[in-house]
Amino acid sequence: MHLVKLLFFVLISCSRDVLSQYYYYTHFNTLVLPILKDAETSLHSVSWLPRGDKLIDLDAPFTWRDCVVRNPPMVACGLEEGCRFPLRCDRTLCKEAHSYINPSCPSLNITAKYGCNICAVTPLNPVSKSCKLSQLTTDLVIFYGTDGRNIAVLSGQTFGVELVVSCAPSSLLRSLPKGVDGVAAFSWSALAFPLQVDKPDMANKFVLCLPSSSKTPGVTFLGVGPFYFTSFPNLDLRSILSYTPMVRKHKTSLGYHIRINRISVRGISIPIPSIKSASVRLSTVTPYTKLRSDIYKAFVSSFSMATTNIPRLKSVQPFSLCLKSSAVGSVEKGFRVPTIDLEMESGKKWTIYGDNSMKRVGNGTACLAFLDGGLKMKDVIVIGTFQMENNFLFLDLENQKLGFSSSLLARGTSCGSFNFTAIVE
Repeated sequence: MHLVKLLFFVLISCSRDVLSQYYYYTHFNTLVLPILKDAETSLHSVSWLPRGDKLIDLDAPFTWRDCVVRNPPMVACGLEEGCRFPLRCDRTLCKEAHSYINPSCPSLNITAKYGCNICAVTPLNPVSKSCKLSQLTTDLVIFYGTDGRNIAVLSGQTFGVELVVSCAPSSLLRSLPKGVDGVAAFSWSALAFPLQVDKPDMANKFVLCLPSSSKTPGVTFLGVGPFYFTSFPNLDLRSILSYTPMVRKHKTSLGYHIRINRISVRGISIPIPSIKSASVRLSTVTPYTKLRSDIYKAFVSSFSMATTNIPRLKSVQPFSLCLKSSAVGSVEKGFRVPTIDLEMESGKKWTIYGDNSMKRVGNGTACLAFLDGGLKMKDVIVIGTFQMENNFLFLDLENQKLGFSSSLLARGTSCGSFNFTAIVE
């Protein structure tokens, strides 16, 4: 009888464990990581456990970090810093990496020396544009799952989830923010950080919500959601998104492109040649949106005409149009500068309010935070991080579409409003 009772309680305990695991798998079905902003460079990085932050790059073919490949014989590999397995050149992911060769980087033709025992690659610093010869290896990442409100460490991560990355010498970190030890690829590449997640419902969809402050983290979600912020605990942020198609120019394209029908200032289209067929790229390493010279001049002229009632101040580099900041307004009191609408290919409008158009540069000055990219820009517009901050961006790679919210501040919330402290044991 005692044996039967014991067996019963063991079965109940096991059933609870199974049900608990099922609950976590079905409810905590989206991964979540914090995004940090560096106050000095204004660059954004993803906080990567168990070690180091990685600069977010939408154009990187693979993730890389400051490390050296070592494969200690007869050592059980866990979180040991020196334990990294080199990838062979005949691996599928090595061939993927070699389809994105940067012609300005060192040659990969070193098979005569190493044979197929390594996969040579050239990690690139997207800020300094320098690159070094290195090789692909493996790294471990600890993931947190979320049900949209709470977070929990996913089960089955004794040491972490193994990802393929490249090592790189410390010299490649120059010009990157302090505390950043590499670059996290968030591109179309199969080696990109989101696409290496071994869960089909997570790998092809991710969210970027960049913070505007270095004091409060933003958030990246890998998966389909739901997504809730503390300021609106019952509002699933997916419900406020508008969508437009994303364009992948060819199978080796890395970055994310969209098309824009027109640009309007205070509801009036700016007089520029048609840009419907031209590509507009999103960039997390470009601080301020750049426009081709002819578009930039027409845009600044239209914005200047729409703000004639606001006192002008001397321009501050790199900006050309600067206004008296006290007359510009604020999120709390309302901006007195006109809204800027990017009408998407889908007909939906990405509205840019004053918090994403005017940069306060000190001495009572606020400047229009858009730059002249010259006449030879490959993409007619490159949308930079200042215009993306506090915007909820949902990149659906499977269906090739971009979901966008416009400014969350205009809705009374921000990218710093996800609750990272609500940890479920």
